[in-house]
Parts: sequence; C-alpha cells; structure tokens
Amino acid sequence: MINRLIEFSLKNRGLILLAYALLAVWGYWALLRTPIEAIPDLSENQVIVYTDWAGRSPQEVEDQITYPLTVNLQGLAGVRDVRSSSALGFSMINIIFQDTTAEHCIPCKTGLSSTS
Repeated sequence: MINRLIEFSLKNRGLILLAYALLAVWGYWALLRTPIEAIPDLSENQVIVYTDWAGRSPQEVEDQITYPLTVNLQGLAGVRDVRSSSALGFSMINIIFQDTTAEHCIPCKTGLSSTS
C-alpha cells in the first residue's frame, strides 16, 4: 500500500506539488480569517450597581439604600453572590451571577440598564 503511494508520488511530482501548494494557500487563508482572542475573558458575569446620595453618612447610605437593595437583589434567579460597600454619599453593589447565566439576560433580570 505504502509502496504504491510512493510510486504514484514519484511519477506525478507536479500533481503532488500542486496539491501541496493549494493546501498551503488554503491554510494561510484560514490563518488570516480565523479570529483569535489572545487573552480570553475569564471574568465573572457581574453587574455593578452604583448609588449616589450626596452628603449622607455611610451608615445612612447603608441603612436606606445598600441593605434594602442587597436583600432584594439576592432573590434574583442565577445570582451566586452579592457584595456591597457603602461610603460617604454613595454605595456600590456587585451582583455576581452563576457561570450558566447568559450575559444578555443579566440586564433583564436585574431591571437595570447598562450605561457605558
């Protein structure tokens, strides 16, 4: 079997070189067209909620804004963890979703619009 393949290749050198050239051109074309992400996105699916209440103490912001929002957001489907912090006049709440939650569904579940 291998002897016949070698004989065919030796007798038809032009055909083998043409096949090799076509394969090389096709490989180069595929290399240029294939999208490659050098650094994959390994971050968690999350939404960051920023609240602003100017001039209020961290305790007031925690009691009136952060805690009620945190409790309500923990009940969302697909939520893995909710982390929050309050400071002078503002608070930040990080809602981390399970990896199985689709990214396009997250704004719908939270009822929040994303602003860039």
